[in-house]
Amino acid sequence: MTDSVLRQIDGAVATITINRPEARNALTAQSKIALLEALRDCGADPGVRAVVLTGAGQAFCSGQDLREHAELLEAGAAPLNTVREHYNPIIQTVTAMPKPVIAALPGVAAGAGASLAFACDFRIAAQRASLLLAFARVGLGADSGASWTLPRLVGPAKAAELLMLAEPVDSATALRIGLVTLVVPDDQLTGATAELAARLAQGPTLAYAAIKESLQYGATHRLGESLEKEAELQTRLGDTEDHKAATLAFVNKRTPTFHGR
Repeated sequence: MTDSVLRQIDGAVATITINRPEARNALTAQSKIALLEALRDCGADPGVRAVVLTGAGQAFCSGQDLREHAELLEAGAAPLNTVREHYNPIIQTVTAMPKPVIAALPGVAAGAGASLAFACDFRIAAQRASLLLAFARVGLGADSGASWTLPRLVGPAKAAELLMLAEPVDSATALRIGLVTLVVPDDQLTGATAELAARLAQGPTLAYAAIKESLQYGATHRLGESLEKEAELQTRLGDTEDHKAATLAFVNKRTPTFHGR
């Protein structure tokens, strides 16, 4: 992993930081490879029970590094191969990760950076943060899953508006229309994110993983199939130590402790 992406583990919480503040954390080929590696490592680490994804400085991620992109265009390369090669695996890793992922937005999330935030399970934004679906501004359509995640957050009509008009959305508006989970004062972002991450890390991570799986399945299947998927997942969870211990704790009016087993 290069220093363009940093990873820190504090107890059961892993924090992945896109570390190119001088470029508003725009993504180069190198940083995309490093980000995917960090995400996969956290997903596979049984000691990690919640993941925070953020950006260094006062930006979350401004999407594709357009300087690198322009150089590839001038060289006659096929720069948009990066969608299949880099962005799609990153988004699939986030959405399929069997543990909660929180996007902490200290500032702008634009283009693929906004799409990356939408792929996370929670989004906590600083008041100064904004989101911008900037693809149309450079003559492109949506990528990094925005065509799938955005309509599920705000509805198809609002998604089309945000993508076609490509106007920035401030944090207050983002909260009102459902793009973010919570908005906090700029200096409280780290604390609010840590509080939610700690809560999730102490929670029923196997249940969280099943909830993520069922939501994705239900988005592309009919009711009968989704009911069967729920039954399959409940059967699996019903045989876990966490479920058995939590049920006994409930009956005996105790607070359950979850171990992810």
